[in-house]
Amino acid sequence: MAVKKLHVKKDDLVMVVAGKEKGKSGKVLRVLPERGQVMVESLNVVKRHTRPTRGSTQGGGIIEKEAPFDASNVQLLCKGCNKPVRSGIRVLEDGSKVRFCKKCNEILDK
Repeated sequence: MAVKKLHVKKDDLVMVVAGKEKGKSGKVLRVLPERGQVMVESLNVVKRHTRPTRGSTQGGGIIEKEAPFDASNVQLLCKGCNKPVRSGIRVLEDGSKVRFCKKCNEILDK
């Protein structure tokens, strides 16, 4: 199975548009293209019960960590219109590809 190219990158600001965290926004911590998922900072937090291991510096206990979302459940936040938007890809004159907001045509990449 081929790895899918996703519409979000690490450090993007995104808003969740579906699921239990709907309406919340945060920064993308990690992108998992092989699974089509993204991890968003302080959203979709789950508790994991871990057993202490001999080689580990951390003891056992209950650890809270972020779980991945499906990438289809998040949308980029545009700086221009401050809303979750769809993004497109545009090729500039110098040949580089950038993402742009389909509502206000502002370039989303730095």
